[in-house]
Amino acid sequence: MSSEKSYLESTEALLTDVGHRRRDDGERWWWWWKRVLDVEEARRQVLFSLPMIVSNVSFLSITLVSVMFAGHLGELQLAGATLANSWATVTGFAFMTGLSGGLETLCGQGFGAKLYRMLGIYLQSSCIISCFFSIIISILWFYTEPILVLLQQDAQISKTAALYIKYLIPGLFAYGFVQNILRFLQTQSILVPLVWFSVIPMSIHLGVAYALVNWTDLGFTGAPLAASISLWISFLSFSVYVFFAKEFEKTWEGFSLDSFRCVLTNLKLSLPSAAMVCLEYWAFELLVLFAGLMPNSELNTSLIAMCVNTEAIAYMITYGLSTTASTRVSNELGAGHPTRAKNAMAVTLKLSILLALAIVLVLAFGHNIWAASFSSSSLIINQFASMTPFLLISITIDSFQGVLSGVARGSGWQLLAAWVNMGTFYFIGMPIAVLLAFKFKLYAKGLWIGLICGLSSQAGVLLLISLCRKWSKIEFSEEVDRETRIFV
Repeated sequence: MSSEKSYLESTEALLTDVGHRRRDDGERWWWWWKRVLDVEEARRQVLFSLPMIVSNVSFLSITLVSVMFAGHLGELQLAGATLANSWATVTGFAFMTGLSGGLETLCGQGFGAKLYRMLGIYLQSSCIISCFFSIIISILWFYTEPILVLLQQDAQISKTAALYIKYLIPGLFAYGFVQNILRFLQTQSILVPLVWFSVIPMSIHLGVAYALVNWTDLGFTGAPLAASISLWISFLSFSVYVFFAKEFEKTWEGFSLDSFRCVLTNLKLSLPSAAMVCLEYWAFELLVLFAGLMPNSELNTSLIAMCVNTEAIAYMITYGLSTTASTRVSNELGAGHPTRAKNAMAVTLKLSILLALAIVLVLAFGHNIWAASFSSSSLIINQFASMTPFLLISITIDSFQGVLSGVARGSGWQLLAAWVNMGTFYFIGMPIAVLLAFKFKLYAKGLWIGLICGLSSQAGVLLLISLCRKWSKIEFSEEVDRETRIFV
């Protein structure tokens, strides 16, 4: 009996000791993980980035869906719509997205500094700027056909693309306004409406595009018109929400003439921000043009186009972290907490690496399936497999630099970052790409290695700027009173 009691006591002691050890191991693991990553900040950033990803993908899908509907009408219509969408993105939509980047500094830091009234004024000034540049871009779009012919594009395809893009002009204005409102909401961490007012218009767009293309006499032109209608639906939905929602009682006090006085302040940030975005977009488009000059141009162009599209889709996911970094950094700087801003940047960089690794693993094991969605040619699928290692490297670096670009926008370093993009892409990346592709005859691989060199240089310089530049300097705007405080 005593031996049985002794056995039970020893067993109980052993189980207690094991429980303590497990609890100690768990506490030790949690302590180590908190040292590696600020868990609370990471959780906040993940919850912030998810709605941004959904919103960005939805607005990207509106124009892509229109191209798909147009493409089902014939090969000429597909070629014309694809060329028009590419031209519209490079010359219009990317520029409008970049212009709204000024608000990431102005509204982000204004909200952190509790200068709530200024957010609505900055939003109005940004819409004035977007409207002005939309008019200029619209004039350019009216001359799409002669410009494309001048760029050695097929005459018939250029004519079809010009017809398509004319019906996208109304959508350009709405797209610019939407991007501004997105930044206005984003910098205040108002996220749920971003999802609703992007997903719902996207869902409506499917029906509108189908009806205009198949049930009316518009046919081909119904596809771009549907995109314009859907973008205006989204803008009007956002506008009604901003005008009447209680969340904006402090940040939206109605229209004000003060917005005109802030235009110059806004331009100093929005134009460099637009340059940041466009310089990067144009670098990718140059790769496609270079591929068309190679001996086996059809194969190389297909490969580079597949890689560019894959990189763009991956970046749409990581762009959510870029906007998160921009918002967190600008809010903390506006509140006068540069140390917290740096901590937010560090957390976002760690999350970007984790996210990039997840995308890389999926692509590494599923690259053949992914390539088959673009082409049924075994040659292209095999060649894409040989490009995959280089693509994985570029996606990882692009994710890292995307966060640093967001930090630059949140800190008001747009002009400096634009010069960085110019130097790294066009004086380092592109020359190396041309040299490897044409001189050393590496062709598509050479082009992508050059891009990797450009991305690596860009990420390295932006990281150096983020680590060395002072984050606490304050500049006061001369155009408006001291409420327009900006951290630079």
